Amino acid sequence: MEIQLQQYHPIIGYHFIPNLRTRCEHEGGGYLLRANSAGFRSEREFETPKAEDIFRILLFGDSFTAGDAVSNKYRYGDVLETLLPGLEVFNFGLPGTGTDQHYLVYKELARDYECDLIVIAVQVENIRRVAARYRLAKTVDGADILLPKPYFEFGAGGELVLKNTPVPKEPLRPEDLPEGEHDFVDRGGRMFLLRKMVGKMGGCVKQLAQQLSHYQPLPEYDKPDGREWLLLKAILRKWTSETDKPVIIMPVPLYHYVEETASAEGVTARFAELGSWENVILHDPLPDYYSVPKSERRRFRFENDIHPTPAHHRLLAESLAAPVQELLDRKAGGAASI
Repeated sequence: MEIQLQQYHPIIGYHFIPNLRTRCEHEGGGYLLRANSAGFRSEREFETPKAEDIFRILLFGDSFTAGDAVSNKYRYGDVLETLLPGLEVFNFGLPGTGTDQHYLVYKELARDYECDLIVIAVQVENIRRVAARYRLAKTVDGADILLPKPYFEFGAGGELVLKNTPVPKEPLRPEDLPEGEHDFVDRGGRMFLLRKMVGKMGGCVKQLAQQLSHYQPLPEYDKPDGREWLLLKAILRKWTSETDKPVIIMPVPLYHYVEETASAEGVTARFAELGSWENVILHDPLPDYYSVPKSERRRFRFENDIHPTPAHHRLLAESLAAPVQELLDRKAGGAASI
């Protein structure tokens, strides 16, 4: 997403420019980007009070949730509304952000909105983003820059401590990065230079290289006591403990796991640890991807862009509809909690 679509925020880092209306060029044919006055992509304004006959979801995530590459109506949150009558989804997704920033969006901007359910969509790459202090981005002229971000660290007593707020407003040039900070840059994955070289060779070469090398994009999930996982887990624990509303935590897989060029065993095992948390529903959509013939799953991403296609968004909406429908049924039956 281009920098000029976003506006600085001292706690989160940025959000969309309020009331933005523009068309973005894309290999899929381009898409309309519309934001409301709160600075999030939406066809509606976010109203604090909620009608009693409406079941409202506050949805949080990164670019997969915000809907990079598709118009608002094709995003899974919007599609979900069409599948379940009486549903209203407030989508707080922000491209390029991590679960730490999503928690701050909730805390700073969203927690006062009346709702029935919170959905935290953890695009699984977020395990790396929560450990980062900078995000690699490009200017409209194609130059590399580093965007500072807020981040959490563990304090002396094991508590989460928020750092780097207010977020520095000006980006850094990579060559100006302070000594000792190079390991805290989110470069979009492991083996940055090799990925960049292979990526230039085309999609077929890239896919073949991944299959032959058994490339594992997120080895951070392999260990239950890894620093990145413990940090992500602590952020989710803190967030879910601060609300009395039901929470669905939904790990959104990378295409490597959907297309089975890499094993999702570590990812599945780590998120399964959250299933026993009070007031939390873990919804893993991966089995729903696997219900689609393997030969057809390539259509869930674009030719070059890995972001979800409309078909991918629809599958995710249909998958998420199942646990949401259960909550709707419980509310209709007068159940007080999950």
